[in-house]
Amino acid sequence: MKRPENVLVIMSDEHQARALSCLGHPLVKTPNLDRLAARGTLFENAYTPSPICVPARAAFATGQYPHQTGYWDNAIAYDGRVPSWGHVLQQAGVRTASIGKLHYRAENDPTGFDEQIAPMHIHDGVGQVWAAVRNPLPEEKRTGRMLGQIGAGCSSYNDYDYRVCRETIAWLDRAASSEQPWLLFSSFVAPHFPLTVPQKYLDLYKPATMPLSELRCENGYEIHPWMQRRQAFWNHDGLLRDDDERRLAMACYFALCSFVDARIGRILDALEATGQAENTLIIYTSDHGECLGQRNTWGKSVLYGEATRVPLIMAGPGIGAGETCATPVNLIDVAPTLAEHFGQTPPAEWPGTSLLRRLQAPEDRAALVFSEYHAAESPTGAFMVADADWKYHYYVDYPPELFDLAADPDERVNLAGRPEYATQEARMHTALLAICDPVATDRAAKSDQDQLVAAWGGREAALRSGVKGASPVPV
Repeated sequence: MKRPENVLVIMSDEHQARALSCLGHPLVKTPNLDRLAARGTLFENAYTPSPICVPARAAFATGQYPHQTGYWDNAIAYDGRVPSWGHVLQQAGVRTASIGKLHYRAENDPTGFDEQIAPMHIHDGVGQVWAAVRNPLPEEKRTGRMLGQIGAGCSSYNDYDYRVCRETIAWLDRAASSEQPWLLFSSFVAPHFPLTVPQKYLDLYKPATMPLSELRCENGYEIHPWMQRRQAFWNHDGLLRDDDERRLAMACYFALCSFVDARIGRILDALEATGQAENTLIIYTSDHGECLGQRNTWGKSVLYGEATRVPLIMAGPGIGAGETCATPVNLIDVAPTLAEHFGQTPPAEWPGTSLLRRLQAPEDRAALVFSEYHAAESPTGAFMVADADWKYHYYVDYPPELFDLAADPDERVNLAGRPEYATQEARMHTALLAICDPVATDRAAKSDQDQLVAAWGGREAALRSGVKGASPVPV
């Protein structure tokens, strides 16, 4: 079979891994991602290297973890200082282009794309300076509704995603006559908040029927102390009016999943209509998940699976159709995948493993994945290691967590500290130490952030600086 020459990478923002109808989700409707999974392979245990936009996207670009590169938070964005997979492909003569959200520092930075169309970057090259104030985390509460306007409508983000879709289709039409191999990165903002969505998609869901999470403190669930501290700083769930608004928020989130699915469907149709589908490797994923009210939390920024797991589908010639892969994988594995696809040797500093190699090998449930968090609302660094059956969270200055995913996929019961699970806990902690020193990493992140805060005039000035909510769309 002829090796496909081209690659289309499609990324959404904040798409919870379970929110796919092809995985049997009881509510969400994603028919186009379902058909992509039907002609490709779905990775069941895919994780983000950091559960927040800017660090996750920097890690995705560089093939390295935040602690390797120093892209810690939403004010320290990818700037081309560390080589990316885009640079590797450019050197190999591959045409590289991006359309839509990158969330890097600025368009004129050398980030590895020959062209950027309608790029979204951190606002004014600055981002969320206030979120770097975490040494210590402020005692005073932060106000303002992160989720924005909740309900039917058409937000600037919705308009932007319509534009990303149109530009992608036009680009694919132009690329059909090119003899040069290409990689196109098409990136949407949905289902990221604000939770505003066109009525036709909200009509697919009835807010009154949305089931609220069982894992809430009102139901007796005990919030971890690290989570309690971050919620004391900014409690997004507490700013919602009542359970009816929580149900509406959930319906709008699922509607945004269907909204972006429809945009992806149009792109897949265009790829087929231009005759390029049979010669293109397609990768779909998201930068992180969404908590959706679990543990009284909305957004991301935590280590639990609702925030750290992501959807990941790969389809194209040579990829098994209608298959699943249980081997744990990470977004940093995409970088060596792209390099190897175009015949390049991945740099030695990339810790990931090509997804192509993963699919050629037997499933490995013991393969370890890693994630870390040093950004908004976090009192200390948080670190995760997981395989397909066990998951371990380490919080600097706070108690750890251990979960038996096989018996407890929702991560309800913390087994850390129980004598009968001491061997598993020690195994996972040793695996974490083989990746990084969490205490030293926490110290390094805060040192860099303290320097940023000082450059903005100190804590009080920094808390008033930078974009307050989600990044605005480009003009």
